[in-house]
Amino acid sequence: MESQGSCSVFDHVVRAPEDPILGVTVAYNKDQSPIKLNLGVGAYRTEEGKPLVLNVVRQAEQTLVNDKSRVKEYLPIVGLAEFNKQSAKLIFGSDSPAIQENRVTTVQCLSGTGSLRVGGEFLAWHYLERTIYIPVPTWGNHPKVFTLAGLSVKTYRYYDPATRGLDFQGMLEDLNSAPAGAIVLLHACAHNPTGVDPTLEQWEQIRQLIRLKGLLPFFDSAYQGFASGSLDSDAQSVRIFVADGGECLVAQSYAKNMGLYGERVGALSIVCKNADVAGRVESQLKLVIRPMYSNPPIHGASIVAMILRDRDMYNEWTIELKGMADRIISMRHQLFEALLARGTPGDWSHIIKQIGMFTFTGLNSEQVAFMTREYHIYMTSDGRISMAGLSSTTVPHLADAIHAAVTRVA
Repeated sequence: MESQGSCSVFDHVVRAPEDPILGVTVAYNKDQSPIKLNLGVGAYRTEEGKPLVLNVVRQAEQTLVNDKSRVKEYLPIVGLAEFNKQSAKLIFGSDSPAIQENRVTTVQCLSGTGSLRVGGEFLAWHYLERTIYIPVPTWGNHPKVFTLAGLSVKTYRYYDPATRGLDFQGMLEDLNSAPAGAIVLLHACAHNPTGVDPTLEQWEQIRQLIRLKGLLPFFDSAYQGFASGSLDSDAQSVRIFVADGGECLVAQSYAKNMGLYGERVGALSIVCKNADVAGRVESQLKLVIRPMYSNPPIHGASIVAMILRDRDMYNEWTIELKGMADRIISMRHQLFEALLARGTPGDWSHIIKQIGMFTFTGLNSEQVAFMTREYHIYMTSDGRISMAGLSSTTVPHLADAIHAAVTRVA
């Protein structure tokens, strides 16, 4: 018999680096300081720094639990039909011609990440141009998801560090020089990690260029309703692309806007030219999903379907959602005012111009490391902070840390 000390067949496996975002939380949890602050994780927190379960979600769950007719049978491969129908209406608008003409196929997936992965694999199997252009910077998971899905990942300019705003000309130039038919990943709203979004006029120019070049837009909608507090406003970018009759893909997540992070509830919609194409596309999406995870989980999707279908619950959700969005906007203003009051060198107006959960502070990795070391403030090394992790009581501490970092660390 082999001894316990014998070699493992996995001895060649090296330890992988921590995920840059989740690794921040690991480091934060090890810190014993009473003043520590975690601004890394992209999850909403209350003013008290606690995770929030929406009242309307609790209400829906209670109704589901009390319904003795509910069973735990498998869902179809494409997921819960009512969830898919309501998700499409939420992002495209209830009066969308694309929905009325049955040109949209929607499948339930494992939150935003799973939706992107299923969409990516479908494109790798069935689309003529296997290159996807993603913005610089973008969410760290995007390049990995699309590469593993079988696509070739290239980039386009998006963020301008000098203005801490949009590099609009750079974006247009790069998209203009992309090969015809290439896929373009677009953040529907509240761009992660920068919080910088195009204006509606700029979106219209982006749309014209994409359609002129025959590029295929793939939207990642992770924050609908969370950016501005309005579900319709935050879907405008997607809707102008659907209104022109062209084709596009949209990945939706309910992690942020319904606080269903751990339930992994998402949808992938593909808008096609006609109902016949949509039907064929759906048949192939099933072939992507079946060997991946067979079919999606039932609980989270049932919560979403109930809230979106019931008028009173939907109205309550929009109020709670606006409350979350407004608290984040308020944190932006408080942080901006605090830096102004301290006379912190530089222009910090980008904090209130940017939108959504994250702010790209413009701090460099040395300044971030200094703030972690001296002030026990944790964030990703690119200077991205989650505004949702802030509260009125912790803003002064963060402002002190930023001020010290800017004045003491080059």
